[in-house]
Amino acid sequence: MPREHVNEILAEMVANVLSVPVEVGQKVAAGDTVVLLESMKMEIPVLTETAGTVTAIKVSPGDVVQEGDPLVTLS
Repeated sequence: MPREHVNEILAEMVANVLSVPVEVGQKVAAGDTVVLLESMKMEIPVLTETAGTVTAIKVSPGDVVQEGDPLVTLS
């Protein structure tokens, strides 16, 4: 059986999680927003680089993330 490719989307900066507009099981296309962060009064959308299916959401609105923290996992 071929192994599924897993793609973990990581935070690129320290920020607050404003919203998570996806849910587990949802299919996403490259360029879709999976998390909306806020840092220094600016909203920063976190976009997927590849298409896939959301298999895990590791953050919730109100969370504070550090650079390198996992946000969403795609397969």
